[in-house]
Amino acid sequence: MFLKKIIVGDLEENCYLIADEDTKNAIIIDPGEDYARIRKIIEQNKLNPRFIINTHGHADHIGADDKFGLPVYIHKLDAQCLNDPAMNLSYMTGTPFSLTVPSVKTLENGEFIKLDSLTLEVLHTPGHTPGGICLKMDKLVFTGDTLFFGGIGRTDFPGASEQQLLASIRDRLLSLDEQTVIYPGHGPSSTIGNEKKRNPFLANA
Repeated sequence: MFLKKIIVGDLEENCYLIADEDTKNAIIIDPGEDYARIRKIIEQNKLNPRFIINTHGHADHIGADDKFGLPVYIHKLDAQCLNDPAMNLSYMTGTPFSLTVPSVKTLENGEFIKLDSLTLEVLHTPGHTPGGICLKMDKLVFTGDTLFFGGIGRTDFPGASEQQLLASIRDRLLSLDEQTVIYPGHGPSSTIGNEKKRNPFLANA
């Protein structure tokens, strides 16, 4: 599998490209900003992006969705964020936006998203947003703004809940194999085992 992290935007959000090594068909996860830079890396690696998956609906994760002309996958509870500046928080930046994309595929917990050799399992992890998801594949998981290296997602936004977020992490993530690598929406990678032992926010999770 091809995997590339691209740090984009003022909030240094992690956009990920994953692709089948043989076909070069690719998935874009959370293209928040810097469309031209993401596109350049796609072209350099001769990838064929087929669709976008958003781990949640905040502006720093969805901002470039409409530039690619691709279908967008997002949890059903965050789908409205794509065209609501209040829900996607872009109004807070002074440049509110709504997006127009070719199609929106709404996701639910337990669904599998498949592209050639790639299979991602949708883990609904509400708390940062009502429709926050993580994407599990083999021994790795893209955690969006649910779980970070040494941290968890913010819960001071509308629709957020610290209690719900901690329950999501406990029930959906900490039950994974401790060797599972996490690829978060911001910051460096980690493992489930490391976060169990060292993440100060999870002491009572």
